[in-house]
Amino acid sequence: MARWRQELWLACFCAGLGGVVLFFLHEWGWSLAATLGAYNLSLIYRLIRLARSSRRHQHGLAVYGIPGLVQDRQRRIRTAWRRRQRKLVELLKRYHHSAMSVPDAMVVLTPTREIEWLNDAACELLSLSRGDAGLRIDNLIRHPSFVHWLNENGTSLEFQSPGDEQRAVSLRMEPYGEDRNLLIGRDVTALYRLQGVRQDFVANVSHELRTPLTVLAGYLETLLDSEEDTSGEMHRILTNMHQQSERMRRIVEDLLLLSRLETTHPDEEYFESIDMAGLLSIISHDAQLLSGPEQHQIVLEVDPQLWLIGIIRELHSALSNLVFNAVKYTPGGGRVTIRWFANARGQPVFEVQDTGIGIEPRHIPRLTERFYRIDVGRSRARGGTGLGLAIVKHVILRHDASLDITSQPNLGSTFRVTFPVYRAERHGLTPLINKA
Repeated sequence: MARWRQELWLACFCAGLGGVVLFFLHEWGWSLAATLGAYNLSLIYRLIRLARSSRRHQHGLAVYGIPGLVQDRQRRIRTAWRRRQRKLVELLKRYHHSAMSVPDAMVVLTPTREIEWLNDAACELLSLSRGDAGLRIDNLIRHPSFVHWLNENGTSLEFQSPGDEQRAVSLRMEPYGEDRNLLIGRDVTALYRLQGVRQDFVANVSHELRTPLTVLAGYLETLLDSEEDTSGEMHRILTNMHQQSERMRRIVEDLLLLSRLETTHPDEEYFESIDMAGLLSIISHDAQLLSGPEQHQIVLEVDPQLWLIGIIRELHSALSNLVFNAVKYTPGGGRVTIRWFANARGQPVFEVQDTGIGIEPRHIPRLTERFYRIDVGRSRARGGTGLGLAIVKHVILRHDASLDITSQPNLGSTFRVTFPVYRAERHGLTPLINKA
């Protein structure tokens, strides 16, 4: 309100000056020109002061009237902007401090894989330093698996810390901003050690249980053979005990096999060219024997020219597990189809398709977990140990393959194992085998 009063007094002063000119010259034109000229000169003067005040940030250089309103508005905007800047600086400092305090390694990478920023944990876990900013990270970390993962834009990687081979680091890459990537690393050494302790415990207990179970099963077989009354209560008890001891023995054997698959890496010298047609023919014959009186229809569709480079003992265990499961969970008279072929990409594919009871979609992601059962009663009645698909998962991982499961309840299931192209070999010119 004071600014408007100042402007009103100024207008009155200019009008008074025009009145003086009218009194002496008796000309309305000169009077109006004097009034407007005086007002314009005062306005120009105040605008010059306002410009100087804005340019030099002189808070003491006051401007009156309407330009003073602009000056007040500028001061409020400047004060709010400075307050906002201080808040932003404080926020950035807190963010920087928080990022530095995070125990996970964090590295901001440019599109050319140059380091733009990194925290203290990255220096410790990845053996980097502050002076590495601006350098390509693949020139600093030369681990082959890391370079391959970085070039392939993989989702996650676990490898040994460059500065300490006793530490395991899990890495993942996340988009950051418009054209940046954030490399996040986590120390998983404790998790690896805990997993190793668990695996050693399972392996040791399983190994210790194998001998007493073998002795117990032997004595039970002797008692069964010596029992003359096969319809008596004692014979039924001994038979049940023998079945349960055999089931325990199979569990122990599967645990030992699974422990070996988890704790060892496949040696290339054990990989050989495998005649998959012959291997699947043996598995198909064993599946027919397992079917017995239920008379499942076992169909074998095999490309005999397609061989596989792998470990035959492990593949026999994994593929027979898939086929036997299909037989066990398919009602009598059902159809089980075993396929071996190359897909459009040239990848070898093993496929088992059945017309069994099927699997609900919510169970599929957990099928390869240890001892995971959809129906406990049915699994025990069928003689399952709950470890078959866990063994399958580790075997196909050791062969760089992938497992895909599709199923619908009451319509059957399809288990598909896809091997990489470099595992395939071509032999002979024999036509496709199709046996039922």
